Amino acid sequence: MDRNYWREHPYVTVGITESPEISFTLNGPYSVSATAEGSDRPKPVSGQQTATISDGMVVWNGIKVNELTFTPEDNRDNSFTLKDVVIGIDFHWQRKEQQTFQGSLRLLAHENKIIAINCVHIEDYLLSVISSEMSATSSLEFLKAAAIISRSWLLKQIENRLDGHEGTHDDERIDTDNEYMGWNDREDHVLFDVCADDHCQRYQGIQKAVGPTVAQAIKETWGMVLTSDDNICDARFYKCCGGITEEYNVCWENIRYKYLTAVCDRLPEERNFPDLTVESEAEKWIRSNPPAFCNTQDKAILGQVLNDYDLETMDFYRWKQEYSQEDIRRLIERGTGKDLGNILDLIPLERGLSGRIYKLRIIGSKRTYTVGKELVIRRILSTSHLYSSAFVIDKEDVCDGIPQKFILHGAGWGHGVGLCQIGAAVMGAKGYPYDKILLHYYQNANIEKIY
Repeated sequence: MDRNYWREHPYVTVGITESPEISFTLNGPYSVSATAEGSDRPKPVSGQQTATISDGMVVWNGIKVNELTFTPEDNRDNSFTLKDVVIGIDFHWQRKEQQTFQGSLRLLAHENKIIAINCVHIEDYLLSVISSEMSATSSLEFLKAAAIISRSWLLKQIENRLDGHEGTHDDERIDTDNEYMGWNDREDHVLFDVCADDHCQRYQGIQKAVGPTVAQAIKETWGMVLTSDDNICDARFYKCCGGITEEYNVCWENIRYKYLTAVCDRLPEERNFPDLTVESEAEKWIRSNPPAFCNTQDKAILGQVLNDYDLETMDFYRWKQEYSQEDIRRLIERGTGKDLGNILDLIPLERGLSGRIYKLRIIGSKRTYTVGKELVIRRILSTSHLYSSAFVIDKEDVCDGIPQKFILHGAGWGHGVGLCQIGAAVMGAKGYPYDKILLHYYQNANIEKIY
């Protein structure tokens, strides 16, 4: 895509929430446009508003249309507030918040619900994302690195959408009676560029966009992105790698990007690491506590990186999860939609270079079923999401060949591809500049200013 595009179209559309009823407040005068034959243009409005869905259309203030757009009369000072926005969807910290946003609000009727979409300048969006993903009190160099990867990832997603590439490779997916191999990315977002939750990037409104350090990080990296072979990088990130980062193809389609390779999260001269695709090596690695940037208990650094609900989970580098036979059988039946009987064993068949399992065989008393990739495994073995798929399994209290307890010993938090936020925060606290942080996690990449 021509780089001039971003100078001319510096905006992003963000799906915030969806519901049969949307309650919102316009904090200042907004003009209204309605898409429907014969609809009149209402006068500017402000204050508390409610829109509902009826017969597949948006109903607001006596108007029944396919969609409505509220545009602020003053782009910088006006804002709108949405009530009951769900954050952390399907994660253990899921909750509702009231959130306030700059830019315009579009209400779109879709599948008997209203989708609330925010159109906002890319750099204003990033102000909120950086403060929503981590604390605004983090070090400047870490925040600059975060701004560049968030901008890179965002622009890459918009490019994919505009080019008609939504990341789907259905020919690679497997769904049979005995095996399911699939993944989730952003291909379901066809009505807007990105969503506001962890599925894409946390975007929680202007109440999160606080702190002079965040503003400085955005200003000093304005228009800067990671590139590789003259293309903007798909710069993935997550909470904690567990000691080694992962390759893209372990989590998504079978594509290898040279800037998303496995990296040992240590100093450069310590980057030799064991082959964790070998089960015995993965076993030793995950059960040990090797040094890494992200292996920290420094509460000051963690308090900078993690928001309050993230700090509810402190065992991110090495963790343990226990299941009774009843619990794991119920989880697997719910997650797969299949009754496998009593669960007799969990056997890793394929691991990535970080030790993350992307193909797992589940042996039940009634049948055997194989699942993957990384996120599918995490969802099946948890009521929300297991911290990661880098784990080894202990079976205890075996009675008549049936384990009564399964214990998973795991490493890391998230998919492990790209930048490790905990590790990058530690690097920032140790004085590493933003470019060294970025090129540690995204090897073979470049940093360029494109607007």
